[in-house]
Amino acid sequence: MSWFWFYLPLRLLMVACLCHSIKDPTTSSQQSFRTDLFNFYHSLILADGKETTVHLLKDIPRRYYFVLEEGRALAPFTITVTPCDVPIEWSILVHKASASFLGKAARGDHDTQEDSKSQEASSMVSTIFNYKGNSVETYMGMSSHSALYMLEFLSTERDTHITVYLTTDTTSGHLYPELPMDPRIDVIGIGHTTVTLTWKHSPSVLQHRENIQYCLLVNEKHNYKSLCAAETAIRSSGMKLPPTLALSLSPYLLEPQQVMILSNSELSIINRVSSGEVRQICMGTKNTYTVPNLRPSTQYYFDVFVVNLLTNASAAYTGTFARTLEEPEPKVTELKDGRVIQVVLDGKKQKFYSLQYQARHKKIQFTFQLCRGQVRVHITKNGKTVASENISGLRYFSLKGKLLDTYLVQLRSTEETNSSVKVQVSPHFHKPLFPLLPESLKIKSFSKLRTCNSVTIAWLGTQEESKYCVYKKKIEEDQVWMELRSADRCSGPESRHKSEKVLCKYFYDINLQRAVTTETIKGLDAGTLYLFDVYLFGPSGIPVRYHSKVVKTRKRC
Repeated sequence: MSWFWFYLPLRLLMVACLCHSIKDPTTSSQQSFRTDLFNFYHSLILADGKETTVHLLKDIPRRYYFVLEEGRALAPFTITVTPCDVPIEWSILVHKASASFLGKAARGDHDTQEDSKSQEASSMVSTIFNYKGNSVETYMGMSSHSALYMLEFLSTERDTHITVYLTTDTTSGHLYPELPMDPRIDVIGIGHTTVTLTWKHSPSVLQHRENIQYCLLVNEKHNYKSLCAAETAIRSSGMKLPPTLALSLSPYLLEPQQVMILSNSELSIINRVSSGEVRQICMGTKNTYTVPNLRPSTQYYFDVFVVNLLTNASAAYTGTFARTLEEPEPKVTELKDGRVIQVVLDGKKQKFYSLQYQARHKKIQFTFQLCRGQVRVHITKNGKTVASENISGLRYFSLKGKLLDTYLVQLRSTEETNSSVKVQVSPHFHKPLFPLLPESLKIKSFSKLRTCNSVTIAWLGTQEESKYCVYKKKIEEDQVWMELRSADRCSGPESRHKSEKVLCKYFYDINLQRAVTTETIKGLDAGTLYLFDVYLFGPSGIPVRYHSKVVKTRKRC
């Protein structure tokens, strides 16, 4: 480093400092000079007792200076630097001048040539501290009024920012909460989806319980050495955060154990599935916590920070990591030729239900009938995927292979509510379990043919003679959504009340374009909602339910 950059501002700062310390009366021009000088270098002077954010450009050093209050011969000082992203280099340089030179400068009785030599002889610049890394580092030292200090910061990787805290007041409370003698986080329990952590209490919590709390960060990448670094990582991942990050138990949150970021009146929630991949949980002053909703067989990194709610300053415990237990192998149900089973899938747990089948024929056919909700089907043959899709209605998969091939069928609900599906596997393509289906299973109603006591509906048929049964049910306005949502499309007429049956009839047409049938249902109440269902029966007797249709009769005719 060129000493010019140290001496030039240093000389001006020293002159300003000395002028400020002169006790003799001064003229207005002298007073103006001192004021202008201090204002010019205000941005270079590090504030005492205040955390300063410093923005660094790559490969460009940034320098700050500080002096002590006059009249203090020896005083302790502390400097804490927190990198918020990449490793940085920073150092502390001190310039000491002899008391004789300072006294002469204060009196103003010196000539330029003599003072230049005297100044070189009586001045000394030395580096008292140097650090490179991304950890939070604190330097504690003693200083006197005859010494000026310079802090130099450099980032060689990329543009970044840091925070710097200087204090000369060691008698009042600390800005940063204190860490215990052993700042490690202990893992005391590991499950498939949970990890239980504990840590020793911070002395600050014991002294100022109402102003201190613990916050936990959970992520799958690495540990963070400061809350500032975690905040930067979340922002760089693309998550929208408030300009200022503050952690507190907000009175607006109903539950104290919630993920939160609070800035003024703005509240943002970090979810586990967010792009930031960081979960932040604040739990007050509890020093034991079980992290829920983790993924099995996944390594997670855990960091605990003790946070001062009044200043938002924080101190980091030594981070740890743990891997959740592997999920136990799901139970596999054996499928048998021609046998139909109905599977109910839990939408909240989002787990796969597994079925296994060992082929006794080269050609087989899987049949799926969706009864309720939405279901994802994944089929593998000897470990290789042969089909994977969301199913609706009735779906067939015709597959070819070898004798004794092993097929694994995995079913999962794609909704948060429970779903159900019927499954059958069979080598007998010529003996289908379900009837031949029309192009559409929708029921159509004719608005112009509606009367006060009758409704006309129509539906498509097939080229195969089949039996169709029509049922009706009177419902209220507020029941429509629930009736349509909860309808079990696999249930047959046996689940209906006898009074709901309208009629049954046989129908088919060789010409598919004419395979349409209509039916007028009479004896209805005026201005009333009705739910109509049509059931199609094939040779096996297993019904297929058309999509329900809601129609309202006219009020006046």
